Amino acid sequence: MNVISDLRKITQNFTRISKMIPKRIGLIGFNGAGTIDMTGAAAAFTCAQIQQGDRGSRRCYEVIVVGLSNKPFTVMSGLIFQPHKTFKNAPPLDTLIIPGGLALIKPRIGRPVAAFVKARAGCTRRIVSFCSGIYGLAMTGLLAGRRVATHWRYAQDVARRFPELQVDDNAIFLKDGPFYTSAGATAGIDLVLSLIEEDFGARVALAVARELVVYLKRPGGQEQYSEPLQFQTRSISRLSELATWMLSHMHEDLSVETLAAKACLCPRHFARRFKIEFGTTPADFVERLRLDEARRRLSNGDNRVENVGISVGFRSANAFRRAFERRLGVNPSDYRRRFATNSSLSVIADRSRRSIGFGKAA
Repeated sequence: MNVISDLRKITQNFTRISKMIPKRIGLIGFNGAGTIDMTGAAAAFTCAQIQQGDRGSRRCYEVIVVGLSNKPFTVMSGLIFQPHKTFKNAPPLDTLIIPGGLALIKPRIGRPVAAFVKARAGCTRRIVSFCSGIYGLAMTGLLAGRRVATHWRYAQDVARRFPELQVDDNAIFLKDGPFYTSAGATAGIDLVLSLIEEDFGARVALAVARELVVYLKRPGGQEQYSEPLQFQTRSISRLSELATWMLSHMHEDLSVETLAAKACLCPRHFARRFKIEFGTTPADFVERLRLDEARRRLSNGDNRVENVGISVGFRSANAFRRAFERRLGVNPSDYRRRFATNSSLSVIADRSRRSIGFGKAA
């Protein structure tokens, strides 16, 4: 019994000591790496601390930059970083992060990064990519069949280059096994906050979020930040004219039957051709088209929120709100507050004053 008790105490002491040792984060550095990916992640991990009563606080993580060599490298903004370690002498890592940077597509950078990540995968608890860092991680072959996130701008290209991946173009970040992937720029901070919460709980993660003045858990997906749908209308077939016509007739009937008649095709053949041409169904395309125009009008302060949906073709304000929340993860009113420009906010405020009798006399 004494032996068992001693072993239990040793195990407890080992666990307590291991929790006191900062977890080591390895940030891979290379010429052309994303600036926010490098600095945002480092800042968030560095802010994570645990209070120890009279003994003060202790840091939760040790962040090191691991370079292809020991030479300084320049990130996208022109800032110069000095690696702490290189691929050859990097110490054991708890978490390995590949920042974004389209330089990863270049073999002289992407191949050694992928080789290092693959070699460390078996002894690293978590492997993370931010934004276009997915290119370097996907090159390892470790992500086959897994769900991944990346910046919405690169989602289609990633899916084309790596068809074995399940690319989600709307997720802020995703976890699939030991692999964590995120959308672009500040989405890396969202993912880091999730990692901190996973390691040390919501209280520590919330303290970091408050320090950085960011959401602990950002509402909605990244589609709310993406460009409008108009880029998808650049088609070389006769359907391109139909897509252009739809842009100026959103408030009208845009059913499959109406659109098929406009294209001089039967509804079934039209739906099939449309899916091939635009990669989605006519109904989905129309809804996204209307929501993108609604987003523009909300940002510009056009109309009351409840009237915006009607003005772009939704049957009711409730139908508009449900579609907006389902697609973007936020309601129209919150979206307007978040993305309205200063000038449009002034228009909204002036309209509100007039509606309650504080406007200028006629």
